[in-house]
Amino acid sequence: MSGIVTTGEKRLVLASGRAHPVLAQEVAEELGVDVLPMDAWDFANGEIYVRYGESVRGTDVFVLQSHPAPINTWVMEHLIMIDALKRASAKRITAIAPSFPYARQDKKHRGREPISARLMADLYETAGVDRMISVDLHAPQVQGYFNQPLDHLMALPILADYVQKQYGDEDIAVVSPDAGRIRVAEQWSKRLGGVNLAFIHKTRDTTRPNQAVAKRVIGDVTGKTCILVDDMIDTAGTIVQASDALIANGASSVIIATTHPILSDPATERLKSSQVREVVCTNTLPVPPEKQFEGLTQLSIAPLLARAIRAVFDDGSVTSLFDGEV
Repeated sequence: MSGIVTTGEKRLVLASGRAHPVLAQEVAEELGVDVLPMDAWDFANGEIYVRYGESVRGTDVFVLQSHPAPINTWVMEHLIMIDALKRASAKRITAIAPSFPYARQDKKHRGREPISARLMADLYETAGVDRMISVDLHAPQVQGYFNQPLDHLMALPILADYVQKQYGDEDIAVVSPDAGRIRVAEQWSKRLGGVNLAFIHKTRDTTRPNQAVAKRVIGDVTGKTCILVDDMIDTAGTIVQASDALIANGASSVIIATTHPILSDPATERLKSSQVREVVCTNTLPVPPEKQFEGLTQLSIAPLLARAIRAVFDDGSVTSLFDGEV
């Protein structure tokens, strides 16, 4: 027989940046592995240096990095980590960005604007990724920016199962904060047994970030426990306005369910002083102690990420993880 038959086995390696070590440890425990040792520090001028403590030659590496503030620091660290893995002869590199950086800048609203989400895709591919994993992209079409496979996972089952357990015996309505997320609200409604749907009609000032005005509620929310679903909470201005509009239209209470808790100031103060009953989110992004508050529930995304990693490593199907079905 010609050729050489290898006696080696595939080896899974989990690497992590410094942005969210708690999530990395949770994923590692789910997988039954240790996080790859890595030295990382910053030069005086802000340059980032990384070096892995073990050989990764020929391995299947999954490099996890969350992207909280300061987002540009953690994006750069992620890219440098990927470059180090490529130059260390890793066989396959899968980048995991639970909250995809710059995902909101997925199209041009006006002339002379960037499409920064596309730039991120280009940077990751240039750095050397063979595959990407992310959770609840702000716009699913970001998948099309990559020439490599992108597995788009959904946190809906984790969030919806919690809501069902906590509020399933109440009269529930699922509410989209704008017309653009009605499709997601429909998936929520289906998951919760076909409950009523409503949405908030709002306008946004395209010349200023984080500026939107909730207008009116479309749908019947009178006397209902409203589950207000969105992919992220940044400054919480829009979501609190939507909550106030629901209460003004007769809703008995409002629960916010979101995947990515960005919580830029003054989000925590707005939510604490609002009429919102509970905010349910995942830990795709870390929430520091000073931004946590009573009524904030953070659910772990680690089991979902670990299942996706295992499926990719075993060359199995991840379809059930990104279509919201389990």
